[in-house]
Amino acid sequence: MLLALTLAAALDASAFAYDSKAPLHAVYGMATPHDGVAMRTIRFASAGGRIVHGMIVEGNGNAMHPVVLFVHWLGDEATTNHTEFQSDAAYLARRGVTSLLIDAMWSQKDWFEKGRSTQTDYERSIEQVVDLRRSLDALLTLPNVDANRIAYVGHDFGSMYGAVLAGIDGRPQWYVLMAGTTSFSEWYLLGQKPPDVQGYIAQMAPLDPGNYLARSKARAFLFQFSSRDRYVTPDRELAFFEAAPLPRTMAIYDVDHSLATPAAAQDRLAWLAEKLHL
Repeated sequence: MLLALTLAAALDASAFAYDSKAPLHAVYGMATPHDGVAMRTIRFASAGGRIVHGMIVEGNGNAMHPVVLFVHWLGDEATTNHTEFQSDAAYLARRGVTSLLIDAMWSQKDWFEKGRSTQTDYERSIEQVVDLRRSLDALLTLPNVDANRIAYVGHDFGSMYGAVLAGIDGRPQWYVLMAGTTSFSEWYLLGQKPPDVQGYIAQMAPLDPGNYLARSKARAFLFQFSSRDRYVTPDRELAFFEAAPLPRTMAIYDVDHSLATPAAAQDRLAWLAEKLHL
C-alpha cells in the first residue's frame, strides 16, 4: 500500500510559490576569520512570518564564487543543525566557495516527538521547501556569487526536501543527496500515528521525493547511501537513486545512517569541486 501510494502525481510548482521580491530583512553576525575562512551567522525572513537561521561560510578574494546550500540531517543532538556540514563548507571556502548552512525545522529540540504533528506535516513540508527557496534567495544576495554555479547538499530529511526542491526550482544545478528515501510518510509514521493512517499516507504521497526528482532539470546528482542503514532499505535506496535523471552517481559506504566516514566527505567534496570547476 505504501509503495502504490507513492505513485501519486507530484504537486505543481505553484504549490511552493512565494513572493520572491519580499524583503529578506537579513541580519548578519560579525564575521569570524580563521585560517582563510570567514564564518558569520545570518537570519532572514521566509514566507508566512517564519525566520530562517543559519551560517555563511566564505573564503577571501573578489573572484566570482560558486555557492552551496547545505541542509543537515535529523540525527544526534550535536549535529542536528547547520554544524553538520561546517567542515565541508570550510574546506570549500578555501577553494573559493560561498556556502549557506541553515537550521531546518527539525533542528528544534525534540521536534520529531513533540514539535511536529501528523495533522500539520503536509503544510509544514511545503513551508520547508519554501524556506529552502528563500535560502537560495539569501545566498544570491551575497557579493561576488556566481548564480550559474549553485549546488545543494542534504542529508536524511535534508536530502528528501532537497529532492522536492530539485523538481520545482531550477537554480541548483548539482545535488548531493545523502541517505534519503522515497516517502515522507514512512519516516513520519515511525512516530505517533494519526487516527487514519491510510488517509495520512495518501495526503503525503504527492510530496514523495521521487516524483520531483523525476522532473528535475539539474545537471547531475550524487547519491550517498549506507550499507548498514536502519531507516533506508536497499530497495528504497535504489528507487530514490533511479528516480533522478541522468547523469547520476551512487556511492555506498560501510557505515550507519550518519554517513559519518571520511570517505563519504572526501567523495562529495571531490565531486563538488569537479562540478563547480574549483
